Amino acid sequence: MLGTRPIQRSRAATAVAAIAVLLGTTLVGCSPTPAPPSSRCSTDALVLTCPHNSTTLVAAGEARVVHWQVPRGTPPTGGWPVAIMFQGTLATAALSWTASPLEPFGAYYQTQVVQGLLDNGFAVLTPETHLAGLTFWDTNNPLVPDYYQSNDHALMLTIFDRLADGTFGAVNPARLFATGISSGGYMTSRMAVSYPGRFKALAIQSASYATCAGPLCSIGPIPADHPPTLFLHGNLDPVVPVGTMWAYAGALNAAGRPTLVVVDPLSLHRWIPQAPGEVVNWFRTYNS
Repeated sequence: MLGTRPIQRSRAATAVAAIAVLLGTTLVGCSPTPAPPSSRCSTDALVLTCPHNSTTLVAAGEARVVHWQVPRGTPPTGGWPVAIMFQGTLATAALSWTASPLEPFGAYYQTQVVQGLLDNGFAVLTPETHLAGLTFWDTNNPLVPDYYQSNDHALMLTIFDRLADGTFGAVNPARLFATGISSGGYMTSRMAVSYPGRFKALAIQSASYATCAGPLCSIGPIPADHPPTLFLHGNLDPVVPVGTMWAYAGALNAAGRPTLVVVDPLSLHRWIPQAPGEVVNWFRTYNS
């Protein structure tokens, strides 16, 4: 059953649409969907796995691991477009690359996002937060009031440099995309706020504006070049209330920026079932 709740379109043809699809919210089935033969990823009876590389960078004196992979085949002229996926709190980025339908927080859908991006020609990077991924991002950290003095900002500048020098394979640093969940969703918003012109499009799962934190949310300035943004959210999310997401989406819509909202009516704080298809479609739309 598919339902939509559109918000009036601006003359710039931007819109916010709520799409509620009544799918399961806990398991995706008894076993994973088989990966196509051409896929980087593979499945067995219960687990979807995407093999990857791991590279340690040093940013502001701190060692940070970035897991990454490029698609199969010959890269396009200029290199593969790049999707950076930001982990959630305590959920180390290595978990993005393997999951089963039995794991919590929609972990299987997260790995399906990775698979879908690789299978559709996007390189994928998943950097870890501080302490080997067992913390959260600095974008809304009250102990780091100036993001530009944070280690995470230093990490992003280092990642941009390493994308340009070939550390992550034949990629195109001019075609960047970002996605993430929870703390990683706020960090995804940070890409728009702090790195103007860098990113083609964003996909934010279970989060809101870069400086918000759960129910504490005041939408800050909207950059004039804010990338087109897909919002994915569980309507019953007790950690990041869905209303905080709507506030951000509404501000973008009012500013004439392209937006799409996909809400799963029964989901809590998790990757929603619609995420794999929606993220890939959104990034493909703006990969031009």
